[in-house]
Amino acid sequence: MDSMIRRLRAQGRMVIGPTVRDGVITHDQIVGVSDLPQGWTEEQEGGSYRLQQTGTDELFAFSAPSQSWKQFVFPPRSVIIRGRREASGIQIEEPPVDTQSVAFFGVRSCDLAALDILDRVFLDPEATDQHFARRRADVFVVAAACASPGNTCFCVSMDTGPSPTSGFDLSVSELMIDGTCSYLVTPGSERGAALLELIDTRPATDRELGIAQAQHDTAVDSMGRSLDASHPPLASLDPDHPQWADVAQRCLACGNCTMVCPTCFCSKTEDRTSLDGLETERSRVWDSCFTLDFTAMHGTSTRTSTASRYRQWLLHKLVTWEEQFGSSGCVGCGRCIAWCPVGIDLTAEIAALAQTQSHTQTETRPQKEQKA
Repeated sequence: MDSMIRRLRAQGRMVIGPTVRDGVITHDQIVGVSDLPQGWTEEQEGGSYRLQQTGTDELFAFSAPSQSWKQFVFPPRSVIIRGRREASGIQIEEPPVDTQSVAFFGVRSCDLAALDILDRVFLDPEATDQHFARRRADVFVVAAACASPGNTCFCVSMDTGPSPTSGFDLSVSELMIDGTCSYLVTPGSERGAALLELIDTRPATDRELGIAQAQHDTAVDSMGRSLDASHPPLASLDPDHPQWADVAQRCLACGNCTMVCPTCFCSKTEDRTSLDGLETERSRVWDSCFTLDFTAMHGTSTRTSTASRYRQWLLHKLVTWEEQFGSSGCVGCGRCIAWCPVGIDLTAEIAALAQTQSHTQTETRPQKEQKA
């Protein structure tokens, strides 16, 4: 692993990978294995996150880091234009986009799926986002199979994990064999295969391949949650369904779920002007459909209740996203559950909607039969 990181840095790439910082496993620049969360895992539940030591030398014993890779290709704030009033007139400039070659090291399969979704949104041939395109153009991806799904994970339900299948240059599976960590590496592109040729490796044995498959099967079976987005038929639910009001009583409309979501891409523009009035800049900033003014038209919000905003978020994520982009907007990473201050659980809300709808249909069916 250390050799792989060194080789990537020798190519002039900034390597970004998982690391322990501020009491969480997050993403930051790394220069070697010593920066990775060796011997650390985490325990995640609704509204709860806690680091724990594993007592092993494993580098990837955690599930999904606290934040996704979205921030590196779609920054929380980026300046679009700057303006300055000078004697000769007003000068306008577009700040250059940082296009340094980077390598994403240790990308989980759920986050690979999320990057693919962002690509479909921002690289649409008819509406390409040039800022995103420049940042995404030369990203080398080293994926990492997930052997320890968290309590909030449900990637199997969304068909996005736990093992990477595409979208990577190299994929790594960390195997514990006789108390020692070994790494099974699979190339996924020509440049990945070329890098692998520079590293001291050997062919995997049948035993090692079997251990990797068994590890995958165990991860599938130990998934913390599941989600069946096909039931109930969400698009047909009554806007006044009582479950929306129930979740609104708990939801703070803080937008945490959209901030940590690896696929949410809503943004707004903000203008800032210096106090002397000589300089100004316009920035694109992450926004959330949970903010009151997100859908403001003519100075008035069209979704004034928390219930309506939660319903918009959930239905867009699981229903209309399919219509827009051909896939669900959820990849099953579980971050929205762990980082919700009150522990609202997307999978539990879907189950409650299904149960309530089923109960309502059971109650109304005899009445319809009696009338018939």
